[in-house]
Amino acid sequence: MDSGQQPESWTQEVNCPICLDFFDDPVSLQCGHNFCRSCITRCWAQGERNPCPECREEFPDRKLTVNRNLARLAEKARKLKLNPGGNEKKLHCEEHQEELKLFCETDKKLICYTCRDAREHKSHNFMPIKEAVEIYKDQLKSSLQSLTEKKSVFLETELKQTRKISDVRKQSSSLQTHITSEFREMHQVLTEKEQRLLRDLRREEEEILDTMEKNLREIQGNLNSIEEELSKMQKQMEQQDGVKFLKGELCQKRRTSEDYDERALAEGKLSVGKFNGPLQYTAWRQMIDAISPVPASLTLDPNTANRWLVVSQDRTSVRLGGRPQHLPDTPERFDCGPCVLGSQGFTRGTHYWEVEVGNKTWWEAGVAQESAERKRNIGPKPEAGYWNVCLLPGSGHVALTSPSVTPLNLRVNPRRLGVYLDYEGGQVSFYSADNMSHLHTFAHTFTERLFPFFSPGPNDDGKNSAPLAICGVMGH
Repeated sequence: MDSGQQPESWTQEVNCPICLDFFDDPVSLQCGHNFCRSCITRCWAQGERNPCPECREEFPDRKLTVNRNLARLAEKARKLKLNPGGNEKKLHCEEHQEELKLFCETDKKLICYTCRDAREHKSHNFMPIKEAVEIYKDQLKSSLQSLTEKKSVFLETELKQTRKISDVRKQSSSLQTHITSEFREMHQVLTEKEQRLLRDLRREEEEILDTMEKNLREIQGNLNSIEEELSKMQKQMEQQDGVKFLKGELCQKRRTSEDYDERALAEGKLSVGKFNGPLQYTAWRQMIDAISPVPASLTLDPNTANRWLVVSQDRTSVRLGGRPQHLPDTPERFDCGPCVLGSQGFTRGTHYWEVEVGNKTWWEAGVAQESAERKRNIGPKPEAGYWNVCLLPGSGHVALTSPSVTPLNLRVNPRRLGVYLDYEGGQVSFYSADNMSHLHTFAHTFTERLFPFFSPGPNDDGKNSAPLAICGVMGH
């Protein structure tokens, strides 16, 4: 054994197995085991058989032999301060004032040897503190590992949440730019219309006023001449000398009333109808051409209509018929559901159209990709190539999302449905066209041609017989 291990081995030889401290008045039993006198006395005070705490051999006569050599070694170790634990302050039992040496696994607490033999700990499981430390350290290590894994998960979640916050801020900034740009264009159209009207009004005003003011100046010139003539006549009338009166009257050439141009009032009227008409409506009609997207003038494609559907002659409305029609079974025709597509397909750009749903109790509308299933009865969901909203009896207005539908929770049932498609932006949005309130938005990366989708729904005992109609584009 090397010198570094000798002190530890030496101290173990002078430790009492009961109190685990240096022997104090050590005594030997007949079996050869040594204990502090006070420790073995307290231990034997708990029963009558007086067993050895080490080998459990019983000694009814309680014969103890003083071990002076062991006492000297213990004293020497005490002086050299080689006791286990060094200078650390040891914890003692509050009840027995003994050092805490054991761990009661049953009560989950530190106890001394006297506590171990007490009635309250009878039949309990005990273990040395060192062993308990190892067990609980292993448990703590497992908890530490689990908590470390959770920390890693939360760190990853934190990073994802931070990125999503950044994405939302970027998206918000982009949308703010889009909104400002869109309204700037409308403001520009209105401003140009306003400035053009004001410019025309000023020009018309100047032209009319120029004519009227010129006429006014001529009238005023005639008026001055008449006043001068009247003044001369008045003086002539006041002449008392008849010879002079006649001489002046005969010699002076006078202007009669016929000599003056009786200029009529110049009529000047502004184009009130042009400048005081329905200006807002006129401006709105002109703004239609500046709107992007321009509301689409859609028509229905009868070749895709289910046999039970009746498409109007102008192909702008569809209703459920009383019996199936004899139509060719083409690949593009819907066989299972009462559905029909629009004639126009889109592979790029932004588009908007409106559908009249009125008081119908059952309908469905939106968009469908060209390869969407039309022959089998499948759920019209995004994974099947459909992005629709609908009104279902018992369910109300819902967006047909996956894995379950999304309720729209509308306060007022829309009579018109607005559908907005941004192909490159991967967006299909729905609005109540009555007040343009937003209903729902689908997000998807589109790779195929998309067609407007319509379904008037079942007849619902005559309550849903009204057709589903494409709204005309106002202003065109």
